[in-house]
Amino acid sequence: MGDNKIQVSISVRNLVEFILNSGDIDNRNGRRDAMEAMQQGSRLHRKIQKSMGSGYQAEVMMKTLVEKEYGGETYEICVEGRADGIFSEEDVPMIDEIKGVYMELVHMKEMIPVHRAQAMCYAYMYAKDCKHETVGIRLTYCNIESEQIKYFDEVFSSAEIYEWFDNLVMEYCKWAAWQYQWRMKMQESCKGLIFPFPYRPGQKELVAGVYKTIIRDKKLFIEAPTGVGKTISTVYPSVMAMGEGHAEKIFYTTAKTITRTVAEDTFQILIEKGLQFKVVTITAKEKICVLEKPDCNPVACERAGGHFDRVNDAVYDMLTHETRISRELIQEYAAKHRVCPFEMSLDVTLWADAVICDYNYIFDPNVYLRRFFANEKPQKFVFLIDEAHNLVERAREMYSATLYKDDFLTVKKLIGDHHKKLTNCLDRCNSDFLIMKRECDECEVFEDINGLALHLLRLMTEFDEYLQERVASEDKETIVRFYLDVRHFVHMHELLDENYLIYADYDDTSKFRLKLMCMDPSRNLLQCLNKGKSAIFFSATLLPIRYYREQLGGKDEDYAVYAPSPFSTDNRLLMVGTDVSTKYNRRTDSEYERIVQYIENFTAAKMGNYFVFFPSYAMLQSVAELAGERLPGLVLQTNSMTEEEKETFLLEFEEEAKETRIGFCVMGGIFSEGIDLKNDRLIGAVIVGTGLPMVCNERELFRGFYDERSHSGFEYAYLYVGMNKVLQSAGRVIRTIEDRGAILLLDERFLNRQYQELFPREWFPFETVQLSQMKEKLEAFWGSKYELP
Repeated sequence: MGDNKIQVSISVRNLVEFILNSGDIDNRNGRRDAMEAMQQGSRLHRKIQKSMGSGYQAEVMMKTLVEKEYGGETYEICVEGRADGIFSEEDVPMIDEIKGVYMELVHMKEMIPVHRAQAMCYAYMYAKDCKHETVGIRLTYCNIESEQIKYFDEVFSSAEIYEWFDNLVMEYCKWAAWQYQWRMKMQESCKGLIFPFPYRPGQKELVAGVYKTIIRDKKLFIEAPTGVGKTISTVYPSVMAMGEGHAEKIFYTTAKTITRTVAEDTFQILIEKGLQFKVVTITAKEKICVLEKPDCNPVACERAGGHFDRVNDAVYDMLTHETRISRELIQEYAAKHRVCPFEMSLDVTLWADAVICDYNYIFDPNVYLRRFFANEKPQKFVFLIDEAHNLVERAREMYSATLYKDDFLTVKKLIGDHHKKLTNCLDRCNSDFLIMKRECDECEVFEDINGLALHLLRLMTEFDEYLQERVASEDKETIVRFYLDVRHFVHMHELLDENYLIYADYDDTSKFRLKLMCMDPSRNLLQCLNKGKSAIFFSATLLPIRYYREQLGGKDEDYAVYAPSPFSTDNRLLMVGTDVSTKYNRRTDSEYERIVQYIENFTAAKMGNYFVFFPSYAMLQSVAELAGERLPGLVLQTNSMTEEEKETFLLEFEEEAKETRIGFCVMGGIFSEGIDLKNDRLIGAVIVGTGLPMVCNERELFRGFYDERSHSGFEYAYLYVGMNKVLQSAGRVIRTIEDRGAILLLDERFLNRQYQELFPREWFPFETVQLSQMKEKLEAFWGSKYELP
């Protein structure tokens, strides 16, 4: 193999889906999603393969090397994948491609083009390696519910299959050439790239730790207080590792829009220092869509018609003419080529060096980026997981599923007499729910729901046929939403193991529901993380690290780091009120009056901006009503605030305040994390209570589950969740080295050992106070005397 050959690798699936995808975006039927069948076909794959006899070779790894001249360079392109099966029929070798589907096979008249192309790639490899003059392909479509099978066969001469594959690879060459040339530029730009800031205490060691974690293919869990510079300390070493060839792509994932913006700004700092790097942020479809509300079909949106015929040209046009990629540029090129900007942004990720996105695009079984993560073979991806404390609850939600009994009857009424088989299936499932409801007084745990699962599979088949009809109805959104809920439920049922509970109960409006609850998401997350080579989890509130490492798919050999805070403790006063409690049996008017007095005295010490965080909207309102006019400049967070209302709220808290402003907020809400009120935009925070979740069926099931597993039920179900909210809320105060602020924790339970074990190191030492003693502590800290209200 000559040194002058440029080596490029791509999977069979990615090659054909990228080069040969064509036609419209069309959400008017379920076919596109149903073709994937949510990975439900794996069981049927194995069953079909076993039934084919001893002459059938299953799961055959295949690859081929193809040399192509392009632009004066020689490219050696490695195409690889795994054929479902190889067998012979009448002395003709046949490549078998098995696909599980929900649709009735009577509607299938021909092979799906992309499936055909996958099989043809393997047919080329076999013909080339085994010197066969004739080779065939078989598409085996199997209905997941009925297990009915339909075959499509096609036979090619070696000349035909060679010519077809040659044209396919040649079309890919221009992309391979662009990718190689850009990678050379990127790697060269990394050689002289230096850390863009003076290192803060402990930051250099943190950067080195991230770099070593990546090159060793490990995971790293970082507890790093605000001000450490977590983002640049993870992005910079990841970029350097990529420049040295240790990684191929960086995925920066987070749960909040504000932290995505911080990531974009961080990459931009390095680009301004000379880094050649293409970074794309995946913007939610609802935010980037050209319509007021996404409706992805050629009738509702002109760009949907023929989108896949034009989108590759749009992406190539932008990549070859623009160095930096932004949301505005994607919108501009999408308009120029008349394509969907959201779908185009997903295609751009194939060629970007870094992808900034929500957790969903990596971990959610419904929306993860299949172009990267559908293949089982690990890639040289680095996952940077910001605000990683949020991923535990988010992952539990992603891998759980809920169905409501009433929804089956609602959808049945909407469908009416249009599809008798479908309404019969809905009746059958409703009957299953009725039986469970009769057994459930308040909350009932079930060992299995296999009978219902079979009926739901049948329902999916009939739903798919119904959606093929492209029914136009004002109720279609409700019907499709229900279809997606059932599909997700069926998918999650396939994942059931010892990390799940199945239970039924009633919601706040007394509606009966059935839930597949993911109690421990670690196994599911680990399967996603194993698609890459390294993962860096970081947060200002990742305590206790052993809990997060366990829940997020970490192993004992993975690394954990506690980064020291760069802030002087002299700039922070932390007090714990020892004569107040928010326990449920203490929530009286007299206790609320004491809380109001604490807030009055705390905010009277110095004019400025303050946040007060409550465990619920109910307590927030009760204390606000009791306070009346006693608290100056009081503004309240309300439930379900819009982006505009959120911005208006934050604008109340100005720098160099001329009067005191007090914001009442909810712990765990939109103002308790992900906002950055620097300098004197926020000088103090009162945390009312320990943030423990309300006692409910789900929390109690968590408690029982982890009591049985590790005798840590209270900690897993309540304590760690609550204290994380406390730490996040308190973290709003000190944001920069220049900041100075006071924090007051109002609950005597903070003096208990189990709570203090979760205090970050920089919270020690702290002051214990009672209402009558707080004044002198505040005067000493602020350096000025004041009169109590």
